[in-house]
Amino acid sequence: GLRTIGVITKLDLMDEGTDARDVLENKLLPLRRGYIGVVNRSQKDIEGKKDIKAALAAERKFFLSHPAYRHMADSMGTPYLQKALNQQLTNHIRDTLPAFRSKLQTQLLALDKEAEEYRHFRPDDPSRKTKALLQMVQQFSVDFEKRIEGSGDQVDTVELSGGAKINRIFHERFPFELVKMEFDEKELRREISYAIKNIHGIRTGLFTPDMAFEAIVKKQVVKLKGPCVKCVDMVIQELINTVRQCTAKLGTFPRLREETERIVTTHIRDRESRAKDQVLLLIEVQLAYINTNHEDFIGFANAQQRSNQMSKKSSAGNQVIRKGWLTINNISIMKGGAKEYWFVLTAESLSWFKDDEEKEKKYMLPLDNLKVRDVEKSFMSSKHIFAIFNTEQRNVYKDYRFLELACNTQDEVDSWKASLLRAGVYPEKASVSVRDTPSLKGPSPRSRHGAIFFHWFANRGSI
Repeated sequence: GLRTIGVITKLDLMDEGTDARDVLENKLLPLRRGYIGVVNRSQKDIEGKKDIKAALAAERKFFLSHPAYRHMADSMGTPYLQKALNQQLTNHIRDTLPAFRSKLQTQLLALDKEAEEYRHFRPDDPSRKTKALLQMVQQFSVDFEKRIEGSGDQVDTVELSGGAKINRIFHERFPFELVKMEFDEKELRREISYAIKNIHGIRTGLFTPDMAFEAIVKKQVVKLKGPCVKCVDMVIQELINTVRQCTAKLGTFPRLREETERIVTTHIRDRESRAKDQVLLLIEVQLAYINTNHEDFIGFANAQQRSNQMSKKSSAGNQVIRKGWLTINNISIMKGGAKEYWFVLTAESLSWFKDDEEKEKKYMLPLDNLKVRDVEKSFMSSKHIFAIFNTEQRNVYKDYRFLELACNTQDEVDSWKASLLRAGVYPEKASVSVRDTPSLKGPSPRSRHGAIFFHWFANRGSI
């Protein structure tokens, strides 16, 4: 410990030929502040009315006369222990007083600011309670709007606001959830083949029926329900968290805070139900009519060309997608063990540096043929981990087949995985066809599926 001092007593009662020299010299069980030996009065001395002054003199004589302790007599005994404890207390006060003073001053300023809001209320004003209530409710409304809309004269530089987190859900988490949907191209081709044959029945068809295409497309569109509903759930949870943060200022009035949270949360839950209904309605609308004349739809003429383009990853230059600290978790202790580095993710590579000055580059990893997989959290670690690996079974980094990267929170892991998704590094379960999509701003899932459908139809010679 930082303030631990070892005290060894009854040194005068040790057997002849033995001593505690190694312990007192801090060699046996080292302490940061060492050990101090003392000799207290025995029960016989207490019963014999031996006073404190005589006991201290006897203690001093013991240390000076003992061959094992005489060289350290000046740092032994009760007087030295008293001096050491006083010095320890003085140092602790000196170290903590500035921070304590600063914290106290901050609290005083906060209390003065809060008291200023109520100084214009007169104790004899019968409407003072109503005015105070309206003012606090209005302040809650303003705080909530600032946290969602991002307005206000003060900007938080410590953590993301509710609005920023919701933005991240829409632009990072939701696309990530879409890509995580399993998409088996072989199974899709089999379904297309069966659908065409079943529609033709005993007849041999010359053209590919639209019903086969629509049947397969509708099955893919239905898969969008899960990610869309999950997106609504995540946004609702962030809104509720923001409400709780804003009502923290009402802590002086617990019943008001509880009632405010209840009313606002109930309204949010009501809107959650309506939002999910609208999301599901939109999907039902898409299922009801497949618009093959839409500009995002590939069509027959461009099916082969678009399908070939999908197999080539477009280069986006050296655009920086994300920067931040990550810990390389799977380096053995013999090679230095887990260590934190400053990572820079671009559209083409993942590089890491010694620090955020980006002067000393440790390694640059190309993103070709890389994917991401989840790693279970270790029992002994508080870190949240994900791994990057090569789909061609090549080493990712030196002698390592995969690179384990650790973050402090699961939100950071999800955010990094979403950033890697933007760079073209997809989750392990994503199919090859989706993996090769250059960016999240490319064709919609329906148009990507359409490319596969029409390419397959063209190869069959049915068109």
